[in-house]
Amino acid sequence: MATTLQQLAQFLDHRQWRYRVDPAESRILTGVKAEYVDPFVIVLRLSEQGEFLQFQAPQILMVPDSVYKGPLLQTMAHIQYQVKMLRLEYDPTDGEIRASIELPLEDAPLTERQFNRCLEGLVHLVDQEAMPRLKAVLATGEDPGRKALAQRLMADMPTELMGLLEEMVDLHQRQRLADER
Repeated sequence: MATTLQQLAQFLDHRQWRYRVDPAESRILTGVKAEYVDPFVIVLRLSEQGEFLQFQAPQILMVPDSVYKGPLLQTMAHIQYQVKMLRLEYDPTDGEIRASIELPLEDAPLTERQFNRCLEGLVHLVDQEAMPRLKAVLATGEDPGRKALAQRLMADMPTELMGLLEEMVDLHQRQRLADER
């Protein structure tokens, strides 16, 4: 067996975290204080006889209806494209957004270093990376991460290439105006 609830509990003990073991559901419930997620609940779920481990953060947001649902889902996809490990999931039945990191162990033993990387990664990526962007999108309809990326690209772009890009945009706008006439 790759890992057990007892081993996960031992790793949490080393971190001096409080938790509750739920053997009937093959999971451990814990949580942390966070800046953008309240409450930040973490579910450690084992399946496939301990060969598959999920670090889940359920209900990081509830978005049953929003005029900005489209931009929100785009931002979720963009975040997943930009970062390692993190999965952002949307449940259309109730609007729940949850985050997870999944670790297929198969026949390999879980190390404490792997466990800590996934746990710390989930907390950091959700609270410091994803949530500020997702909350901004829900408030404004615009992804601040997309603007930051554009600014970084412009700063790194050679002057000659920037000039060509400006010419292309100008040509595109003139062509669009001509087509509308």
